[in-house]
Amino acid sequence: MKRRDLLKGTLAIGAALALPSRVFASVAASVAPGSPRDRILFDIAKRELMRAGNAIWKHDIVGIADFGLHSAKPRFHFVNLDRGEVQSHFVSHGMGSDPQHDGWLKQFSNTEGSNATSRGAYVTWEWYKGRYGTSVRLGGLDETNDQALQRYIVMHHADYAEPDHLARYGRLGRSNGCFAMGTEEFREALMHLSGGRLLFADSLGLEEDGSIQPLPELAMIDRRPLDFGPGPVASAF
Repeated sequence: MKRRDLLKGTLAIGAALALPSRVFASVAASVAPGSPRDRILFDIAKRELMRAGNAIWKHDIVGIADFGLHSAKPRFHFVNLDRGEVQSHFVSHGMGSDPQHDGWLKQFSNTEGSNATSRGAYVTWEWYKGRYGTSVRLGGLDETNDQALQRYIVMHHADYAEPDHLARYGRLGRSNGCFAMGTEEFREALMHLSGGRLLFADSLGLEEDGSIQPLPELAMIDRRPLDFGPGPVASAF
């Protein structure tokens, strides 16, 4: 089954994410009211957990990176399904996704050497010490990001993702396609998102009031949801 409707506004997103409650039996049911954006994020987190199936080991917290917003906005959301809470932080995108370096992601790529961000669901693996210090290894679960391991797409700290960089330049710096975060944000990721949890990246454009940020000029992005049903996500491991 495929979900082919374009997301044209808050109501359209709500309808696209409205799945039968029985589907989410393994996810905590109580969710705090929150903002309109947060309520949509909870639905996306539940939808993507179901889509990922047994590739995800822990269902308490889901990370959602909304690359439809400018890098000056807190667009990496820790969605805590157990507590009904959302915490939002800054995250960088890849330079291959933003060749103009204006803070807007305009394209995704799964190609090695593209230095671009990839769209799709990831499983977070273990910590390790690498080129960027302590990092979280990621496994891509969709055809749109299944080269993540070969491309060394990870979560890591970066100076260009710190608040002082944002204050100076009005945007974050760019990664080589990794999810780069400031010191405090990355500490949160190490504590709450590693070890078999879900990270989902897409161009949602969700503002806090639930409205949708239009795609930036030069964008080459399809905002239709990824295919739903058995596929590389459910059978990856």
